[in-house]
Amino acid sequence: MKKIITILALVLTVSASFAFTGTESVSRQALNTFSSDYAAASDVTWTITKDFFQVAFTLDGQRMFAFYNKSGDFIAITHNISSVQLPTGLKKSLKKLMGNRWITDLFEVSHDDETSWYVTLESADQKIILKSYGGKWRIYQNMGR
Repeated sequence: MKKIITILALVLTVSASFAFTGTESVSRQALNTFSSDYAAASDVTWTITKDFFQVAFTLDGQRMFAFYNKSGDFIAITHNISSVQLPTGLKKSLKKLMGNRWITDLFEVSHDDETSWYVTLESADQKIILKSYGGKWRIYQNMGR
């Protein structure tokens, strides 16, 4: 499960697009689970990737992304957030870590009653992605320029 969540986070963080051009379709179970869990969703768009189904949708005015495995089981849901929406401890420690960097991406991932946050910090010569672990930030990926 952690490997799948890691893949999902990386996919969203670097804004990679995994369009599928084959004849495969979204599983009936994924469609049913999604429509049951998010009946009020609008602007629904499904994307089929090699490893999972992604559905982008709007709910309560917020753009969200849900992920389902190929069997149609729910994996996780993500959405972008503002730094003011972070838990207080993470917000405070992030300010200390920022230095001369700025936030270019920040999102929340929820699955199995767990929530994690990922933030991308950039400067002129560095780009790092941090992930929250137990209320603290740790480097998830360091992409020097």
